Amino acid sequence: MVNVPIVLLLMIFLSSPSYATPPRSLSKGASLSVEKPNNALVSANGVFTAGFRNVGDNAYCFAIWFTQSSNYTIVWMANRDQPVNGRGSVLSLLKDGNLVLRDIGRIDTWSTNTKSVSQVELTLLDTGNLVLRTSSSDNYTNTLWESFKFPTDTLLPDMLLTRHTKLVSSRSQSNYSSGMYSLYFDNDNVLRLLYDGPETSSLYWPDPALLFPFGRTKYNSSRIAFMNSAGYFMSSDAYTFLAGDFGEGPKRRLTIDFDGNLRIYSLEEKQWKWDVSWQAIPEPCKVHGICGANSLCVQQVHGKRCSCLPGFKEKHSSIDHDWSNGCEPKYNHSYQFGGSDFVELPKVDFYGFDLEAPQTMSVEDCKSRCLELKSCKAVMYQKVTGTCYVKSVLFNGIQTPNFAGTTYLRLPKENLKSYDDESARKGISMQMNCSMDISQTLEKDYPEDRENRFLVYLLWFVGGLGGVEMFCIIVGSCCLYRANGRTSLLVQQGQLFVLVGFRKFTYKELQQATSGFSNEVGKGGGGTVYKGVLPDRRVAAIKRLNDATHNEGEFLAEVSTIGKINHMNLIEMWGFCSERKHRLLVYEYMERGSLAENLSSNVLDWEQRFEIALGTAKGLAYLHEECLEWVLHCDVKPENILLDSNYKPKVADFGLSKLLKRGRLSNISSFSTMRGTRGYMAPEWVFNLPITSKVDVYSYGIVLLELITGQSPGTFNAVEIGGSAQTHKYHHLVTWVRDKMNASSTDDHDIASSIAEIMDSRVDYQYSMAKMEVLVRVALQCVHEEKDRRPTMSKVVEMLSHHDNTYKEFNEVEIET
Repeated sequence: MVNVPIVLLLMIFLSSPSYATPPRSLSKGASLSVEKPNNALVSANGVFTAGFRNVGDNAYCFAIWFTQSSNYTIVWMANRDQPVNGRGSVLSLLKDGNLVLRDIGRIDTWSTNTKSVSQVELTLLDTGNLVLRTSSSDNYTNTLWESFKFPTDTLLPDMLLTRHTKLVSSRSQSNYSSGMYSLYFDNDNVLRLLYDGPETSSLYWPDPALLFPFGRTKYNSSRIAFMNSAGYFMSSDAYTFLAGDFGEGPKRRLTIDFDGNLRIYSLEEKQWKWDVSWQAIPEPCKVHGICGANSLCVQQVHGKRCSCLPGFKEKHSSIDHDWSNGCEPKYNHSYQFGGSDFVELPKVDFYGFDLEAPQTMSVEDCKSRCLELKSCKAVMYQKVTGTCYVKSVLFNGIQTPNFAGTTYLRLPKENLKSYDDESARKGISMQMNCSMDISQTLEKDYPEDRENRFLVYLLWFVGGLGGVEMFCIIVGSCCLYRANGRTSLLVQQGQLFVLVGFRKFTYKELQQATSGFSNEVGKGGGGTVYKGVLPDRRVAAIKRLNDATHNEGEFLAEVSTIGKINHMNLIEMWGFCSERKHRLLVYEYMERGSLAENLSSNVLDWEQRFEIALGTAKGLAYLHEECLEWVLHCDVKPENILLDSNYKPKVADFGLSKLLKRGRLSNISSFSTMRGTRGYMAPEWVFNLPITSKVDVYSYGIVLLELITGQSPGTFNAVEIGGSAQTHKYHHLVTWVRDKMNASSTDDHDIASSIAEIMDSRVDYQYSMAKMEVLVRVALQCVHEEKDRRPTMSKVVEMLSHHDNTYKEFNEVEIET
C-alpha cells in the first residue's frame, strides 16, 4: 500500500524552485524572481541563460550569460547602471505586453516599453538573443523587442552593430556598469574606438593617418558591422578581419573590454575557458586614457604598468586603484617664481594636445619655445627629423623602446631638488599598480522578510498539484524545443548576412524564384544567369556558378567583400546561396539588358553613348582605386555592361574577377591562366607580361571604339604582326580608326571628316564634335600597346568629365601614330 504522505512530500520536493526545470519562455502575467536562482530562461541548446546575476553587495542585474563557461560570462545586461535589490525584485511580463524590471517597492528600473493585445512570450533563442514576440494560432510571429538591438559590451554571431547602437565597456573587471570606452560608427561612417573620460575624450582606433592605408573608407552610408560564427568580421567601412582560429566550431564573442581593447574570444570547451583569438590593439599602452593625465603607461611582457611623472602623485585612492583620474602635482607647479627647467624622459611620447603646429628646429630652440608659452607643460622632440611638438596637456603618455623621440618635462626650478634624480631620469615609479579593478558595492534597503501565511495554507494543495505541474513542464518543454528548432532554422535561412538587403538565400528559395531555373537571360563569366522574382517581389538576376569547388569559408569571405562594393555604376549584389555544392549570386535586374544588345538593335543615340562611356569609366575607376580590395575586372566588354531603365550603365561580373589586396596592382603576374574575351584582351595576356589594371583600360578602349563605330572587334579580320613565336593578333579595328585619325591633318574640317567616317552610320548625325573627338582620342590612348602609355581609369573619367578642356588640349598636340 502506498504511503500517501511520502508521495505528497516527494511531489513537493520535485516541484520546489530549487529543483524545477528552468522555463523555456515567459508568458503574459508571469515573472522571474531575483530570490529564486533557478528562476531563469535557458536557450533550447543550453548555451545561454537569462536571469538575475549578482554584480555586487546586494546588487543584481538581469543579464544573459554563457551557461557553460568557467566564470558565467555575461554578454548582455538590462540594467547595468542601475542594479536592483537581492530581495523583492522581479522581471515581469505585464498583461499589456510590456516587459518590466522592478526593484523592491515596485519601482520600475527598466522596461521594453512595448504593448500588445495579442499573446506575447519572452524567449531566449539559441543565438543568445532574448526576444519578446507575439504569437497566434497560424504560427505568425511579430518581434516587439529583442536584446540584439540593445547591446552592452559584446557582439555575438548573427548580431548587427548599426548606426543606432554601440558597444560600451564595463567600468572594470568586477564593475559591470558603463565604462569609458565604446565601439561605434562615427559621423564619417567609420567604425571607431572612443575614450570618453572624466575630463577629455579622444578617438584612438583606427589612427586617422592610417585610415586609408589600412583599407578603411569613409565613402559609405550603411554603418553596419557583423561577425559570423566562423570568426569572420566585416564592417561597411570596408574593414574586415578573421579570428586566429577562423572556422566553424568554437563559440565566439566580440567584446570591448574594460581596458579599452576590442577582442574576439573563442571558448575552449575542454576547460570551458576563453582564449583571445584576435585583438584590435596589440600594444595596450596605445589605448587612450588607460593611465590618466600626467602619467606614463609602460609596456611590459605581460601587459602594462602605470606610473606618475616626476613631480606628480597618484590622484586615485589606495582602495579603488582607478588610474583614469591620473596624477596630480606634488607641489605648487607655478613657474612664476624662480623660473622652470626640464627633466629628460627618453623614449616617451604624449599623444595630442599640441599648442601649435609642429616645427623643425634644434632641441634648445624647442625648449626655448616652450618657456615662452605660459601653458606649455612639456615638449616632445624627434631628433631624426628635428621636429618639435609643444604640449599643453600631458595625456596618453607612453614609454616604449620603439619610439625614437624624447620628452622634456617642464618643472619649476624651486622644486627640482625634491625630485629623486634616478626616478626623474627614468620618469618611472616602479611600485604602482595598473589593475583598474574597481569593485562595485551597492547597499540596498528593503523591508524585513515576512512569512507568507497564505503559502503555508496552500502547501498541501500545491503538493497535490505537483505531479500535474511536472507533467506539463515536460510536455511543454518538448513542444517548445521542437518549435524553437523550426524557428532557429528559419532565422538562419533568412538572416541578414552582411548588409541591409544583402542576405543568404536557400537553394530552394532561388529555385522557386526562377521557376526551376527556366528563364535564362544570359550565359558567360563562369555561370548562367536567370531572371527571378524574390520573396519580397523584387526582380533579380540570379547567376548559378559553374565552378562549385570553392570551400565554404573562402566563398563567404569573397562574397562578403564583393557584397560591400557599392557604386552607382557597378551592379549591386543582393545576396548569395552557398548550400552543399550549389553556389549562386543574386544581383539587381537591369531592365535594358546589356550594352551589346542595345548596340546591335541600334537604340542608343550619341548622347546616351557618351554617358555610357563616362559611367562605365567611373565604375572601373572605383574598382581599381577606391574599394577595399582593388579589383581587376579582366573581362570588360559590352556583354558585361548592363543598362537600367534610364540607360545608365552598370559594370557586371566584376565579382568573378581576380580580387587583389590593396597596393598590389602595380605589378601582377599571379594569374595562372589567360582571362577575358578574344578581341578585348590586352597584349600583356599574349606575351605573358605582368598583369596590371591597364588590362582593363585596354578592354575599355576597345569598348569605346565599338560604341563609336558600331563595329565589334570580331567583324574585322585579325592580321599578324611581329616575328616572334608568340604572335599577337592585333585588332584591325584599332589600326583602322588610328589610320583614319592620322590621315587627317590638323585642319578642323579634315578631323571632322575623319570622325564622320569612323562614326556608326546607323545613328542620326546630331552630335557634339568636342565629345566625339574626345571619345576617339581617349579610346586610342587606352588601346596603346605599351601599358605605361595608357591612362588610368580615373584619368579617363577626368578627361571625359571635362571634355571641353580635354578637346582643347588634344587639339594642341599632334595625333600619336
